Amino acid sequence: MPRKAGRSPEETRRALLDAAATVIRTRGVSASLDDIARAAGVSKGGLLYHFPAKDALVRTLAQDLLDSFRTEVHAALDPADTAPGRLTRAYVRASLDTSYDEVAVRETIALIAQLISIPEIAGLARADAERWERELHEDGLPGDVVTLVVAAADGASTAPLWGAGIDVAAARKLEQQLLALTRTT
Repeated sequence: MPRKAGRSPEETRRALLDAAATVIRTRGVSASLDDIARAAGVSKGGLLYHFPAKDALVRTLAQDLLDSFRTEVHAALDPADTAPGRLTRAYVRASLDTSYDEVAVRETIALIAQLISIPEIAGLARADAERWERELHEDGLPGDVVTLVVAAADGASTAPLWGAGIDVAAARKLEQQLLALTRTT
Protein backbone atom coordinates (compact mmCIF):
# COMPACT_ATOMS: atom_id res chain seq x y z
CA MET A 1 0.00 0.00 0.00
CA PRO A 2 1.78 3.18 -1.15
CA ARG A 3 1.90 6.39 0.83
CA LYS A 4 -1.25 8.41 0.38
CA ALA A 5 -0.67 11.21 -2.12
CA GLY A 6 -0.46 14.65 -0.63
CA ARG A 7 0.35 13.53 2.89
CA SER A 8 3.60 14.96 4.19
CA PRO A 9 6.06 12.82 6.16
CA GLU A 10 4.96 14.64 9.33
CA GLU A 11 1.31 13.90 8.57
CA THR A 12 2.16 10.25 7.88
CA ARG A 13 4.07 10.02 11.15
CA ARG A 14 1.10 11.55 13.00
CA ALA A 15 -1.28 9.12 11.25
CA LEU A 16 0.93 6.23 12.35
CA LEU A 17 0.93 7.41 15.97
CA ASP A 18 -2.85 7.89 15.91
CA ALA A 19 -3.34 4.46 14.34
CA ALA A 20 -0.99 2.87 16.88
CA ALA A 21 -2.99 4.49 19.68
CA THR A 22 -6.26 3.12 18.33
CA VAL A 23 -4.97 -0.36 17.57
CA ILE A 24 -3.06 -0.76 20.85
CA ARG A 25 -6.00 0.53 22.87
CA THR A 26 -8.36 -1.98 21.26
CA ARG A 27 -6.05 -4.97 20.70
CA GLY A 28 -3.40 -4.47 23.37
CA VAL A 29 0.34 -4.03 23.15
CA SER A 30 0.68 -7.27 21.23
CA ALA A 31 -0.97 -5.63 18.19
CA SER A 32 1.06 -6.18 15.06
CA LEU A 33 2.84 -3.62 12.94
CA ASP A 34 0.75 -4.87 10.01
CA ASP A 35 -2.43 -3.95 11.90
CA ILE A 36 -1.08 -0.50 12.75
CA ALA A 37 0.14 0.16 9.19
CA ARG A 38 -3.21 -0.91 7.75
CA ALA A 39 -5.08 1.36 10.19
CA ALA A 40 -2.84 4.28 9.17
CA GLY A 41 -3.29 3.58 5.47
CA VAL A 42 0.40 2.89 4.80
CA SER A 43 2.44 -0.17 3.97
CA LYS A 44 4.40 -1.96 6.66
CA GLY A 45 7.52 -0.70 4.86
CA GLY A 46 6.18 2.83 5.14
CA LEU A 47 5.67 2.34 8.85
CA LEU A 48 9.19 0.97 9.23
CA TYR A 49 10.56 3.97 7.34
CA HIS A 50 9.24 6.22 10.12
CA PHE A 51 9.71 3.81 13.03
CA PRO A 52 12.42 1.17 12.51
CA ALA A 53 10.93 -1.16 15.12
CA LYS A 54 7.75 -1.61 17.11
CA ASP A 55 9.59 -0.58 20.28
CA ALA A 56 10.45 2.76 18.66
CA LEU A 57 6.83 3.33 17.63
CA VAL A 58 5.48 2.47 21.07
CA ARG A 59 8.12 4.58 22.84
CA THR A 60 7.34 7.54 20.56
CA LEU A 61 3.60 7.09 21.17
CA ALA A 62 4.11 7.09 24.93
CA GLN A 63 6.39 10.12 24.78
CA ASP A 64 3.84 11.88 22.58
CA LEU A 65 1.15 11.34 25.23
CA LEU A 66 3.42 12.68 27.97
CA ASP A 67 4.47 15.65 25.86
CA SER A 68 0.86 16.42 24.91
CA PHE A 69 -0.15 16.76 28.55
CA ARG A 70 2.88 18.94 29.28
CA THR A 71 1.90 21.13 26.32
CA GLU A 72 -1.68 21.37 27.63
CA VAL A 73 -0.41 22.47 31.05
CA HIS A 74 1.86 25.10 29.56
CA ALA A 75 -0.99 26.34 27.35
CA ALA A 76 -3.09 26.72 30.52
CA LEU A 77 -0.53 29.05 32.12
CA ASP A 78 -2.04 32.46 32.78
CA PRO A 79 0.42 35.12 31.52
CA ALA A 80 -0.96 37.60 34.07
CA ASP A 81 -0.40 35.17 36.95
CA THR A 82 3.04 35.68 38.48
CA ALA A 83 2.20 34.50 42.01
CA PRO A 84 3.61 31.35 43.58
CA GLY A 85 1.70 28.29 42.39
CA ARG A 86 1.35 29.46 38.79
CA LEU A 87 2.36 26.09 37.31
CA THR A 88 0.22 24.19 39.80
CA ARG A 89 -2.81 26.25 38.79
CA ALA A 90 -2.12 25.52 35.12
CA TYR A 91 -1.80 21.81 35.98
CA VAL A 92 -5.22 21.92 37.66
CA ARG A 93 -6.81 23.76 34.72
CA ALA A 94 -5.36 21.27 32.20
CA SER A 95 -6.29 18.24 34.30
CA LEU A 96 -9.88 19.38 34.81
CA ASP A 97 -10.44 20.69 31.29
CA THR A 98 -14.02 19.70 30.46
CA SER A 99 -13.80 20.59 26.78
CA TYR A 100 -12.75 17.00 26.04
CA ASP A 101 -15.23 14.28 25.24
CA GLU A 102 -15.48 11.88 28.17
CA VAL A 103 -15.21 8.91 25.79
CA ALA A 104 -11.94 10.30 24.39
CA VAL A 105 -10.62 10.73 27.93
CA ARG A 106 -11.54 7.13 28.77
CA GLU A 107 -9.85 5.93 25.57
CA THR A 108 -6.66 7.84 26.38
CA ILE A 109 -6.57 6.44 29.90
CA ALA A 110 -7.17 2.93 28.52
CA LEU A 111 -4.28 3.42 26.08
CA ILE A 112 -2.01 4.58 28.90
CA ALA A 113 -2.98 1.50 30.89
CA GLN A 114 -1.91 -0.69 27.96
CA LEU A 115 1.37 1.16 27.45
CA ILE A 116 2.35 1.31 31.12
CA SER A 117 2.51 -2.49 31.17
CA ILE A 118 5.73 -2.23 29.14
CA PRO A 119 8.69 -1.77 31.52
CA GLU A 120 10.46 0.80 29.33
CA ILE A 121 7.27 2.87 29.07
CA ALA A 122 6.69 2.57 32.81
CA GLY A 123 10.19 3.99 33.24
CA LEU A 124 9.39 6.90 30.91
CA ALA A 125 6.21 7.60 32.86
CA ARG A 126 8.06 7.42 36.18
CA ALA A 127 10.67 9.87 34.95
CA ASP A 128 7.95 12.22 33.72
CA ALA A 129 6.09 11.95 37.06
CA GLU A 130 9.32 12.73 38.92
CA ARG A 131 9.86 15.76 36.70
CA TRP A 132 6.30 16.98 37.42
CA GLU A 133 6.81 16.36 41.13
CA ARG A 134 10.01 18.40 41.12
CA GLU A 135 8.61 21.23 39.00
CA LEU A 136 5.36 21.50 40.95
CA HIS A 137 7.13 21.41 44.31
CA GLU A 138 9.45 24.18 43.08
CA ASP A 139 6.42 26.30 42.18
CA GLY A 140 6.47 28.24 45.43
CA LEU A 141 3.66 26.54 47.33
CA PRO A 142 3.90 24.44 50.50
CA GLY A 143 4.50 20.79 49.61
CA ASP A 144 1.35 19.55 51.35
CA VAL A 145 -0.80 21.97 49.31
CA VAL A 146 0.80 20.81 46.05
CA THR A 147 0.33 17.16 47.01
CA LEU A 148 -3.35 17.65 47.90
CA VAL A 149 -4.22 19.79 44.88
CA VAL A 150 -2.40 17.61 42.35
CA ALA A 151 -3.80 14.37 43.82
CA ALA A 152 -7.35 15.76 43.64
CA ALA A 153 -6.88 16.99 40.05
CA ASP A 154 -5.33 13.68 38.98
CA GLY A 155 -8.08 11.67 40.67
CA ALA A 156 -10.87 13.70 39.12
CA SER A 157 -9.27 13.57 35.68
CA THR A 158 -8.98 9.77 35.73
CA ALA A 159 -12.45 9.15 37.20
CA PRO A 160 -14.00 8.64 33.73
CA LEU A 161 -12.01 5.42 33.42
CA TRP A 162 -14.21 3.98 36.15
CA GLY A 163 -17.41 5.39 34.68
CA ALA A 164 -17.55 7.96 37.48
CA GLY A 165 -16.68 11.13 35.64
CA ILE A 166 -17.93 14.32 37.22
CA ASP A 167 -20.24 16.62 35.30
CA VAL A 168 -19.09 19.96 33.95
CA ALA A 169 -20.56 22.01 36.79
CA ALA A 170 -18.94 19.81 39.44
CA ALA A 171 -15.61 19.87 37.59
CA ARG A 172 -15.71 23.67 37.39
CA LYS A 173 -16.53 23.90 41.11
CA LEU A 174 -13.70 21.49 42.00
CA GLU A 175 -11.31 23.45 39.78
CA GLN A 176 -12.22 26.70 41.54
CA GLN A 177 -11.81 25.08 44.97
CA LEU A 178 -8.39 23.67 44.06
CA LEU A 179 -7.27 26.96 42.55
CA ALA A 180 -8.37 28.75 45.71
CA LEU A 181 -6.24 26.38 47.80
CA THR A 182 -3.20 27.45 45.80
CA ARG A 183 -3.87 31.10 46.63
CA THR A 184 -4.47 30.86 50.37
CA THR A 185 -0.94 30.01 51.42
